[in-house]
Amino acid sequence: MASLSRIEIVSRSARAVIRPHLGAGLERYDFLGRGNVEPLFRPASPEAQRPFQLANIPLVPWSGRISGGGFTFRGSFHALEPNVPGEPLPLHGGGFSSEWAVVQAGRSYAKFSLQANGPAPFRYDALVSYRLDEQGALTMELAVTNRAPIPLPYGGGFHPWFPRGQDTRLTARARIVWLEDEHHLPASSEPVHPGSKWDFSTGKVLPGGWLHAWFSEWDGNAAIEWPDRHLALTVDASTALSSAVLYSPSEDAGFFCFEPVSHPVDAHNLEEPEDFGLTVLNPGETFNCAARFIPSAI
Repeated sequence: MASLSRIEIVSRSARAVIRPHLGAGLERYDFLGRGNVEPLFRPASPEAQRPFQLANIPLVPWSGRISGGGFTFRGSFHALEPNVPGEPLPLHGGGFSSEWAVVQAGRSYAKFSLQANGPAPFRYDALVSYRLDEQGALTMELAVTNRAPIPLPYGGGFHPWFPRGQDTRLTARARIVWLEDEHHLPASSEPVHPGSKWDFSTGKVLPGGWLHAWFSEWDGNAAIEWPDRHLALTVDASTALSSAVLYSPSEDAGFFCFEPVSHPVDAHNLEEPEDFGLTVLNPGETFNCAARFIPSAI
């Protein structure tokens, strides 16, 4: 633990660095199991000062964009303002850009807390934790408790950035893909057809060009392989994270995102948001989710 602004946790086979003051996000997550430092998430510079420069950020109290200036829930409209410079729509809640308090910081485990009064109407307490085991696996856990005086739909998840090479492969099984419009909002949804661009059920190299789509009815399991590095990472998400986001600006970007989340983009504005992964929390109730990342040599 170097300082309260950068907390390092280590095990025999991995290390991670957390930034409590920058959304309790990860600066890096590295595999050490073969005697050298091998980034599993895209590493950030120690000088990075913006959340989207990091290796991972927690998403709370929702994931993705919300359209229409807010959302209507149980007859009341809740206005939301844009929260990221250059983004016309509110994005990823507020946890990723907040300062979190250190609850616990040990050799291989750290926990952080946040008391949030907004974005309106959300009032919540959140906990996020990171744990490394001796094999190098990283477990991330997130809990959010509704402190607002009214029931509200909550969601969340994790937003890791992964290194991307020319032969990086993804395996992930989902039933539905949501395709975006020009505002990066869902334009349509359709079944994942076998053999289509969005079918990763048997594993394949990431397609070239712009990639941005959301998957629902995801089974919570995925695998990322870097054949040129002889390295793989298995993803095991809790049942609350039944959706996933795939994003990469191009095959030359050097990174891609595969985000385990609880709901598709703009689920707050769907007719029955609870049917699409959002959890309605009464005052005092808690939403929990977790994801585990397990490295291995190939």
